[in-house]
Amino acid sequence: MIFFNKVIINKPAALKTKGPLLLACNHPNSFLDAVLLDILFERPVWSLARGDVFKKPFYSKLLLKLKMLPVYRTREGVENLEHNYKTFDACKQIFKQGGCVLIFSEGLCVNEWHLRSLKKGTARLVTSTWIEQVAGNSKSSALQVLPVGINYSSFSKIGKNVFINFGDLISSHEMNLNESDGKMHLQFNQKLQTALQPLVFEIEKHDKEKLKKQFALPPNAILKFLFFIPSLLGYFLNAPLYLFVKWYVQRRLKEPGHFDSVMLALLTFLYPIYVVLFAFAFFLFFKSWYCFLIFILLPILAKAHIFVKNKTD
Repeated sequence: MIFFNKVIINKPAALKTKGPLLLACNHPNSFLDAVLLDILFERPVWSLARGDVFKKPFYSKLLLKLKMLPVYRTREGVENLEHNYKTFDACKQIFKQGGCVLIFSEGLCVNEWHLRSLKKGTARLVTSTWIEQVAGNSKSSALQVLPVGINYSSFSKIGKNVFINFGDLISSHEMNLNESDGKMHLQFNQKLQTALQPLVFEIEKHDKEKLKKQFALPPNAILKFLFFIPSLLGYFLNAPLYLFVKWYVQRRLKEPGHFDSVMLALLTFLYPIYVVLFAFAFFLFFKSWYCFLIFILLPILAKAHIFVKNKTD
């Protein structure tokens, strides 16, 4: 994968967790957070996304096909909050089938190395599901909550390192389900906040030294030396596309917190086209069937540049 250098997972076994599962995650990097977890888990992951992107019927149908469900916040209109009950009901159906759902417990995406206070949505979904399972004497497995902390070495650079930290599973046995809703939500949020705290890196935005130290991986000076020339070639051959897309996104994007995700989406779509056009131009200029090597060399040289370059903001 070119967009990432390395993805480091503290507990790979967590990716194979069976039964109804809610991934309660921090939210530092827009829909890239959901893409990463969906790729890594062996089974399908449904994710809850901001409700305003579901307004148009075409986008709503497309997002549902991509296993995304709408969740509305006050900022998207108080009148839309009642639609959350439909989404929660859909989640409970997924849980009954032993499925997996991803929710961003902070509510809002912010590019930072910091765990913010948790919203009540996760607590409402979890406690109401547990109460219904107990009341209905459900024969299916009980819902478990898996705390997830995602940490990116950069929110603006290609070739970043990503640390994904999984906590211990939280089950209904750790809660008093006879309390009032308010007390249950508070109790659950405190438990989840405590579980997430050690999983999310705490770094001030301008603390470059701590950032480098936190995301440092064992250096290999010999490999970096050997990759230096291929790295330069990788940069100059791939720079036209990358710099154009970066300029376009910076110019058009209104919400800076989505920069990384939009870059990934555009490059995923445009890079294969760029490689084909590059190979075609090589063929026209050199009249050689060696142009087919471009399909292999261009991505490899790009990866060489990713290996050598700085991984932090």
